[in-house]
Order: sequence, then structure tokens, then C-alpha cells
Amino acid sequence: MLGSRPESLGIVVGISFLVLAIVFQYFNFTSDSNWLVEYNAALASICFMTLLGFVDDVLDVPWRVKLLLPSFAALPLLMAYAGHTTIIIPKPLIPYLGMDVLDLGWIYKLYMGLLAVFCTNSINIHAGLNGLEVGQTVVIAFAILVHNVMQIGASTDPEYKQAHAFSIYLVQPLLATSLGLLAYNWYPSSVFVGDTYTYFAGMTMAVVGILGHFSETLLIFFFPQVLNFLLSLPQLFGFIACPRHRLPRFDPQTGLLTGTNDGTLVNFFLRIFGRKTEKSLCTYLLVFQGVFCCFCFLLRYLLAGCVCATEEFNDFSRSLKCTQEKL
Repeated sequence: MLGSRPESLGIVVGISFLVLAIVFQYFNFTSDSNWLVEYNAALASICFMTLLGFVDDVLDVPWRVKLLLPSFAALPLLMAYAGHTTIIIPKPLIPYLGMDVLDLGWIYKLYMGLLAVFCTNSINIHAGLNGLEVGQTVVIAFAILVHNVMQIGASTDPEYKQAHAFSIYLVQPLLATSLGLLAYNWYPSSVFVGDTYTYFAGMTMAVVGILGHFSETLLIFFFPQVLNFLLSLPQLFGFIACPRHRLPRFDPQTGLLTGTNDGTLVNFFLRIFGRKTEKSLCTYLLVFQGVFCCFCFLLRYLLAGCVCATEEFNDFSRSLKCTQEKL
């Protein structure tokens, strides 16, 4: 029965992740490490968001408040951020703008704060199926891991390589703990993850993207979540009536799900591809997630000639040095 299944199991995964990450820094970082401040700030943000997610599971916080919570959780991360605030101008636009690098200053930090809010809430609203919340996290985390390994192999800048190694330090335990949870959360689920897990996973991926200095790439990995958010906007802002749960309609006679008019990617898929079982629909959505992660790698490769071939910043020496390295 539904009532006999454990809920909010995300708290177990979150605690396991934090224990692994805290123990890891003892073996990897020295007391004078430049990364120690950012690493602990990252753990503080993740821990804060995990706690807020558990509070939401217990007290059922209104969704408008949920939009604000990640803003406070991201503050330690943004205050400790010591990387660049610049973007590379694509080559076709350089003659018009008269520059190849643009320093956005505080606007870039505002973008990172909004990215943390988006990542945290996007996992939470793209949900409702057994295995979907954890499955999308596993797919994105694996794509992040592959991206980091590729960038480390392609770069000769030690600081740039360290930034991606830093990302690996956090995404590996996220992937490992999520795979363990997915074994129990896949259809038919024997446990439910709750908002604790979705907030924890979203904030962790935002952290690795920001401190790994690939927040723009991370946003492309999150394209299905962006699409789900855009579909949800009319209901989120009250232009269309928004029920408490925007789930598909279940037919107990056939065991199939039917899409409703609610603005979610889950319902959109059902309206496009027809009625499906919950397991089949979840598989479709995860394949869609994986396809766009692969598209992100292809996009980076195709844009290599348009964006300075992979110019990389030496963020920590504050020199805006653009190198011609292969992605």
C-alpha cells in the first residue's frame, strides 16, 4: 500500500552524500588549499537546501516560498565564488561589439544565483513518476562527469583542470548515492524521495556547475527542465488555474496514463505520443534527457570554431587569457 512505503528518503541520500564529501576533504585538501573555502561553502549550500527540503516535506511549504529558499541557500556559495565573471563573445559578433571578452561583473553573479534557484526547483517540478526525479539526476550527473573528464583531458591549464576536478569531487558521490536510490525508486517504487531529494540534487548540480566554471553548459544539460518550466509558466503565475498536483490521469482498467491539459512535460509527452504506462513514460522522458545531454556535447563541438576554438580563462590569476585548445 502507498502508506507503507517510506517517504522523504532523500534525507538519507543527502546525509550520505554530505558524510562522504566531508570525509573526502580530509584526504584531498590541505589547510592552505585555495579550494577549501569554496568546497566548504558548497557543502554549506547543499546542506542548507537539504534541510529546507526536509522542512518542506514535513510542513508543506507554499510554492511561492519554495522559489525564495534556494536564494538564501546559495548565498554561501556566491560569497565564496572567486572565479571569473566574464563571457566569451562568439567570433561572428566580435566585429559588431568590438571585443572578444565581456566582463558582466555583478550581473554574472546574479545569473549564478538565479541558476541555483532554477536548478533546485526545476528538478522538483519535473516530477510525479516513479524514478523520474532520481533518473533525470543520474542522467545529468553522468553528463557532467563526462564533460569534466573531457575538459581535463583537453586542457593544459592546471587551474582550469583543478576547477573540473573540483566538480568531479562532488558529482561522483551524487551519482553514486542517486544510483543506489534509483534501484528502490524505479517503477514499481518501494520508496519515495520527497522534496528533500529534489532540492538536494538540484542544488548539488548547480554548485558543481558554478564552481566548475561551466554554468552555461549546465543550463543546456537542463534543457528538458527549461522546457518543462516554460510549459508551467501560465499556471505558476496564475494565468491558468493550477491544481495542487498536475499529474496525468490514471486509468485503473488499462493501467495507462492519459495526459491532461496541465502545463508539464509529462502531460505534453502523453498528448504527443498517446497513453502509456508509467514505466514506459518515465523511460521516454529519461531518453529525451539523455538525447539533449548528447546534443550539448555536439553543440560545444560545433561552436568550437565560432567561440575562439576553446578559449579558456585562467580564472585564478585574473588574466583574461584565451587559449586555442581543443574541446
